Amino acid sequence: MTTVVKTVVIDAAGMHYTPLNRMIRAAVADGAEEIVLEHVLGQRFIGNGLRGDVSIIVQGVPGGDLGMFMSGPTCTVYGNCEHAPGNTMDGGRIVIHGSAGDAVAHSMRGGEVFVRDDIGYRGGIHMKAYREKRPVLVVGGSPRAFLGEYMAGGLLLVLGIGVPEAVTERGIGSGIHGGEIFIRGFVDDWFLGVGAKKFPFTEVDRDRIRPYIEEYCRLYESDAESLVNAEYTRIGPASARPFANKYTWE
Repeated sequence: MTTVVKTVVIDAAGMHYTPLNRMIRAAVADGAEEIVLEHVLGQRFIGNGLRGDVSIIVQGVPGGDLGMFMSGPTCTVYGNCEHAPGNTMDGGRIVIHGSAGDAVAHSMRGGEVFVRDDIGYRGGIHMKAYREKRPVLVVGGSPRAFLGEYMAGGLLLVLGIGVPEAVTERGIGSGIHGGEIFIRGFVDDWFLGVGAKKFPFTEVDRDRIRPYIEEYCRLYESDAESLVNAEYTRIGPASARPFANKYTWE
């Protein structure tokens, strides 16, 4: 028996983001299982607050806050992505076949974000975990400064593919008070932000990040073996209250 997927194709060329998002919501309400957005160029808020199992395929470059508050759908972007994809995302998946801007996975509390290439500043800022929810951000290339700033939970993995060093800017984990960051290769203490600390990387850790490495390689058709077997730097919070001395207590 052949399963027919209900697909809706929307040409977003020259369209303002408000009517575009109304069309996306209408398609979901009408039972669409796959929505293909063609000629996307900077439209914001795509997939915001959507729920369910729908798949959104973005051809082009979406604007800011892709998938914000999303819970369930999968957004696949065939192009680069502007700032804050996955902002406060509750569940689901975003897969970017390119690079992304600043604040990727900002305040994300569930689901997964995969970025094939590089990301901008403050990737993973204030990622958090809630009960069984544990968000994951996987970056194939390199991040800019302040990676994992104010992290409160979740897992952030940087593979550093195709570059001499996975990180070259400071402020990693500045103010981190939960969650953990894994970066392929050695990371000098000079790159760590206030409140961040390096911990030993163990074989148990390798087994925990292995599924995300393998999934990254499946998504982007890369070889997983060398990445799985590489050495990683594990970074986490030195304290649950890194800035406690900044406050006055009576």
